[in-house]
Amino acid sequence: MTKYIGAHVSASGGVGNAILNAEAIGANAFALFTRNQRSWVSKPLPQLEIDGFKALLVDRGFKPEMVLPHDSYLINLGSPDEETLQKSRAAFLDEMQRAQQLGLKLMNFHPGSHLNRISEEECLDQIAREVNLALSKTEGVTAVIENTAGQGTNLGWKFEHIARIIEGIDDKSRVGVCIDTCHTLAAGYDLSTEMGYQFCFEEFERIVGFKYLRAIHLNDSKKNAGSHVDRHEVLGEGFLGKEFFSRFMHDPRFDNIPIILETPDPTRWAEEIKWLRSL
Repeated sequence: MTKYIGAHVSASGGVGNAILNAEAIGANAFALFTRNQRSWVSKPLPQLEIDGFKALLVDRGFKPEMVLPHDSYLINLGSPDEETLQKSRAAFLDEMQRAQQLGLKLMNFHPGSHLNRISEEECLDQIAREVNLALSKTEGVTAVIENTAGQGTNLGWKFEHIARIIEGIDDKSRVGVCIDTCHTLAAGYDLSTEMGYQFCFEEFERIVGFKYLRAIHLNDSKKNAGSHVDRHEVLGEGFLGKEFFSRFMHDPRFDNIPIILETPDPTRWAEEIKWLRSL
């Protein structure tokens, strides 16, 4: 059993550069944006870039299953606003299609926000419908729901929210979950103690199920448990603390999935990855 560890690296200058950037930090997994995440519409990926990416992935020994593309932060599949929803729907489908074109298996996304205009239940059910729509128009890519810190009206911070979305997905084989450790702590699941760690993942198994776990965003947190504030910290320097990461690295439930750092200092990623492996 292997831990596949990397970071959310830059794809500036072309998606293939993400592979080289991941290799440079000693990663065997990585995350990337396949398009400009600050704009609703992006130019299609040129076929030459797609072919180059696939070839380089094989050449540098990365498995497609260990690459975790992240969708645009603009997307809100739970939006009560029709115009935003239509833009989000189109952008999310584009993200899923890009992952498919690149031969990748996963697409990580934040569930969405109700903006205090519809109920939580309505919002979660709408997110499931939107995911179903994108799944019906793509093949081979799993939509991976990331848990959130619960800032503002963002849903997905309770495991129950995630379970409700999964319940509404028609093809259960193509939906998964990414647990962000900073978000989990901020949402109120105190992973920093041994008891809190055991309780959190027992709850995850009971409410969602480890069979749906597809990825991890491994981040320490600048804010304490239950803060609902999403502020990532360098590993071992925040409220999760070093013990947590040791516990995590020895936990076989997190083998054979991409483990992605989104910690705030890219110059320390190589060092953080090395430290994790030393545990």
